[in-house]
Amino acid sequence: MMRNDIDDILNSLLSDWHCWCSNFRHVAQSGSCAMFTDVKSSRQWQDADEILDSAKHNSTMKAVDFHVNELEPVQRTAIQIKARNLYTGVQVWTSARLPADPQARAVILMTAKNLLMARLSAAGVM
Repeated sequence: MMRNDIDDILNSLLSDWHCWCSNFRHVAQSGSCAMFTDVKSSRQWQDADEILDSAKHNSTMKAVDFHVNELEPVQRTAIQIKARNLYTGVQVWTSARLPADPQARAVILMTAKNLLMARLSAAGVM
């Protein structure tokens, strides 16, 4: 029972992380100035709880991103594909970087999830 709860928490984090990453841009978009890239828009219409929740969510996503990127390339790919499938709600995304054998993919994903859970737990995210 406890393992399912932890898996649900990790799946929720991975889905949120995929959404957060899809909004990230490595370079400035057209029409933006490098001088103003870190400027935040006015949040005067938000109350303190909303601002704190937003900051906590952003901090959590940065931690998940860091720990996912510290995994081995094959494990990172397995986590990224799992996150995309969770976010879209369908299990259709695959990667040529992963083995064709479903059981081998499952072992890689299980190993990656266990390593990620241990890292996130040690970091205080889970």
